[in-house]
Amino acid sequence: MEIKTVGSICSGIEAASVAWKPLGVSFKWFSEIAVFPSNVLKIKFPNVNNLGDMNEMPKLIEKGKIDAPDLLCGGTPCQAFSYAGNQQGLKDDRGNLTLKFVDIIKANDKIRKKNGQEPSVVFWENVEGVLSDKTNAFGCLVSTLAGLKTVYSLEKWPTAGLIEGPKRNVAWRVLDAKHFGLPQQRRRLYVLAGGKDFHPESFLFEINKNEMEQPPVFELTAKKGKNKFEVFRQYSDCLYAAYGTKWNGNAAAYNGSLFVVQDDRIRRLSPLECERLMGFPDDYTNIPGASRTNRYQAIGNSWAVPVVKWIGNRLINDEGEDIILSNYKKHLQGKVVKIGKTNHFYDMSDGIVPINDALILNCSAQPENCIYKSLIDIVSSDAPEEIYISPVGCKGIVRRREERKMSINDRLEQVLVQIASQMTEEEIEKKSRVQKRGKYST
Repeated sequence: MEIKTVGSICSGIEAASVAWKPLGVSFKWFSEIAVFPSNVLKIKFPNVNNLGDMNEMPKLIEKGKIDAPDLLCGGTPCQAFSYAGNQQGLKDDRGNLTLKFVDIIKANDKIRKKNGQEPSVVFWENVEGVLSDKTNAFGCLVSTLAGLKTVYSLEKWPTAGLIEGPKRNVAWRVLDAKHFGLPQQRRRLYVLAGGKDFHPESFLFEINKNEMEQPPVFELTAKKGKNKFEVFRQYSDCLYAAYGTKWNGNAAAYNGSLFVVQDDRIRRLSPLECERLMGFPDDYTNIPGASRTNRYQAIGNSWAVPVVKWIGNRLINDEGEDIILSNYKKHLQGKVVKIGKTNHFYDMSDGIVPINDALILNCSAQPENCIYKSLIDIVSSDAPEEIYISPVGCKGIVRRREERKMSINDRLEQVLVQIASQMTEEEIEKKSRVQKRGKYST
């Protein structure tokens, strides 16, 4: 199916547009309600209408008020399936938006069928946690997309798989951004679905031809111009939306993955560096009136651009491979489950899956051809003063680590202790007064 038009749901700051517009597709509309991302969309894509609330979209499509595009993409709120969001799944209103996403697809298909067009292709991104969601939100999504009469349920879904249903074929694969040129460990689930003549496994899975590449070892120190830099790891933990406000109390505060030492002072990553960490152009979110918190949140909630572009190249530019799992059922014993009389579920979670003597598939989180970069590659010398951590702040991180008996990156602890030792007598006295007030207050 030729893909020329796209509709974007839960658009955020539009990683999809950044990744796919260069491939020649036309975005017909966005759907975003958050104020700051909406302002970014207005400035970056002034000719694309932002429809706002996705709950209104099925009616708009069915009444012909907006286009029914070839491809629908979306990343319904991940908080309902993440550890940070307490993993309430479909019990969380944000999780229920996954079902509304399906309603939009149904409305789109209805109009496309009326117009003599094929069902839309669907692209969906979310956190890996949705695969073990206790409310089976993922099962509801893929079963409905596939057109199954009853929802297929598993206690834990595989990290790669395929459902051949009466309406659609639906494939998914977990991919990690650290293998796509971003120095960030960001494992995300990518779902691709289309009609019965569409084989999503051809675009998401790969024929395994190469040995699984190991990331190179990068230097953790560098000099750029007049500035000296040091990082504590080659790549960061997953960038989270609350990084702008909750940077000193989670794991990244102790493993050092989201800290930078610049000229013997320690600081957080800047919004610009976070844009680079996600594959956006420099200052993409630096619009008039933007706060650092706005930018951190919008960037952390977005998609890893190079991963989305990799999938887009295979899908939109038809650069996929001739992989049709139904041709290999007899070779996949133990991995195929029959659903009803004619439908099938394929568990491809082993990563590297031998099919026969001539064919091995790569369904792992690592693509065949990897690109690696280091955190040193993304650091910038123009970080704002406000994101540097004071000696008092460094002392606080060390103290909390000791109180909670948490492990810490050895080099990070050295840097924190060294900077904390620079506290002035005035700062020490002020800190002591604050602690005493807290101890004796009732």
